[in-house]
Amino acid sequence: MKVHVLVAAIAAVCLAPQSLAQSADSTLTLGKVDVHDHGEGQLTAHQVLTSVDVLGADQIEDKNVSHSWELLGQMPGIQLTETRQGAESGKVSFRAFNGEGYLNAIKTLIDGIPSNVNSGNQRFIDMIFPLEISYIEVVRGTNDPRYGLHNIGGNVNFGTRQGGNYTDARLAYGSYNTRDAQLAVGRESNGLAQNYFVGTQASDGYRDHDASKKYSVGGKWFYGDLYDDGRRIGVTARAYHHEAEEPGFMTAAEMRADRRASDGRNANDGDERDMRQVGVHLDLKLASTLFFGTKLYYNRYEDDRRVTFGDLPTGNAPRQRRIWDERQTGMLSTLTWQPNGVLTLEGGLNYEHQDNGYRRERFSYAEPTDFWSVPARIQNDDRHTFDNWGAFVQAIYQPVEALKIVPAYRVDRFGGDTRLVDGTSGKLQRYGIIDQPKLGVVYALTPKTNVYANWGRTFQVLTGSTAPAYLTPGQAAMSPSTNTGMELGMKFSPFAGAQARIAVWQQDAENEISNMPATGTTVQLGKTRRRGVDAQISARLGDKWEVWASHAYQEAKIQRDDRAAGLSLEGNEVAATPRYISNIGVEFHASDALQLGLQGRAQGDYYLEENNVAGKFGSFAVLDLSAKYRINPNWSVDLQLKNATGREYAYVWYDSFFQEQAQPMFSPAPGRLLYIGLNMRL
Repeated sequence: MKVHVLVAAIAAVCLAPQSLAQSADSTLTLGKVDVHDHGEGQLTAHQVLTSVDVLGADQIEDKNVSHSWELLGQMPGIQLTETRQGAESGKVSFRAFNGEGYLNAIKTLIDGIPSNVNSGNQRFIDMIFPLEISYIEVVRGTNDPRYGLHNIGGNVNFGTRQGGNYTDARLAYGSYNTRDAQLAVGRESNGLAQNYFVGTQASDGYRDHDASKKYSVGGKWFYGDLYDDGRRIGVTARAYHHEAEEPGFMTAAEMRADRRASDGRNANDGDERDMRQVGVHLDLKLASTLFFGTKLYYNRYEDDRRVTFGDLPTGNAPRQRRIWDERQTGMLSTLTWQPNGVLTLEGGLNYEHQDNGYRRERFSYAEPTDFWSVPARIQNDDRHTFDNWGAFVQAIYQPVEALKIVPAYRVDRFGGDTRLVDGTSGKLQRYGIIDQPKLGVVYALTPKTNVYANWGRTFQVLTGSTAPAYLTPGQAAMSPSTNTGMELGMKFSPFAGAQARIAVWQQDAENEISNMPATGTTVQLGKTRRRGVDAQISARLGDKWEVWASHAYQEAKIQRDDRAAGLSLEGNEVAATPRYISNIGVEFHASDALQLGLQGRAQGDYYLEENNVAGKFGSFAVLDLSAKYRINPNWSVDLQLKNATGREYAYVWYDSFFQEQAQPMFSPAPGRLLYIGLNMRL
């Protein structure tokens, strides 16, 4: 897709005969969104952005998952990278970015608070359990100006329950001695809204040496109403603790022998993880058309991971203890002016300061090791700061009812220092001011059909404590990698009770870098191109049936190799990017009390590394079945059969750290899983 094609498409819809329809957004929602309405304020994603999907609470609250990021597997075009190594369980990605950890391209938020760790990984998601979630909102593409850092391919916001009067609980038991208990309480009166949550989960795990137990508590307190009182202030707080064993990756031969085993080399692998998040929220109605909102937040991430790579006892490289201690303090503020129905203006500022520590110890490959003995060497004992200032402005211009034009502009700037284990210090790469222009257009052809187009620029900066992220001695200066994306789509209703969307998109990076701070692994990919087609539909068929389906075709290729020497990567596919991701779902309301469900998820295979020589792996298709029976208005029971066909598949990682034994390594998925749950709503 060329730029002039997109421009022509925009011109065509702008010059078409004026429609009498109301201009509509292009958001698609699956399920019911139980979000408490607090009146006016800053612009929401569905008002200004075009490729937005929302998953409602009724598709979330009773799902049995090990980690909440797995819930996004129900949504269109979402790739789940299921590493299944204890607390290091996996992540979500989309728009042909992968979840391998080398380029973390998805901004993650909880109640609008940034929730990525320094590397961009999405570990803070684990703090929230399904019963606490009100909705999950996914924004794809490059035209969202609200966020800069990590917002390369889009963002995901987990909105938790706010306000209301309820006491909800869930107890579940399932395969491999999995136990789950959740309690959510909400009380609202006299302008004060209180929400509390406590959850715990424990499991023996599918494989040997795979046990896990975790706890989470949270609270939200909000006072006032923005519309009636002109102000609203609130505090949110969460704490989380997780202890987990790691079964380790397997060779192909080991998996054929016993896919549930864990080799002795991983006997002491495991993880202890603590996370905390506190947010202060303030919304003010300064005038009838002017609104101010701000969020202050503090994130703390502590992780002690013991991990063994490979299958041969070689030196002290494979066996490592990695310790993270990260603190983030930040602010996001917006000012929204709505003078009339034709124009809305919004500006925003954000600041985030990170104070991070990373220690990596290497141990001799002797079995067993306790990871608390004197290490063979300390590779990292680093302390680094990372600062981000950002600002944006966007407008909604609606000259006629059928047409909405949304221009936006964002800038970001970064700074920071590092001090390494050997006493070396350095400044963060001097990226300067990173500018990001954006534009979106939506045109309503009929009351139920609109076409849209968007264009925008995002960026990648390097993270971690060492070069090339920091200018330590000998490190050359680097520019940020800018990503320019465009999309053309249509949202329509093919028949009564149905919503559908189809879109074509493309995203070009100028000098992409594959970078994993935890291992110090960096590969300069150069110019890359991602492109694809997204198609999705959801429909209510009569009073008893609801169906939905989606299919995303995508590709990610290296257009120009920027490496100074070595085997050329030009024309190769970016690692771990499947060509397709498909979903299907059916709900049948057999009676007022009985509901039956079916969900399927599939993805294609992919190359394991950028040289494209290690073969293709990773394809699967799984089917989940469910039944829910409402005993009375307050009590219900459900059964869920996951991977009902017993499909054997595995996440595959390419063991390239140790060249003498480089080979695919496997983390097998569980087989058939059965869960029973008891739900209470008061």
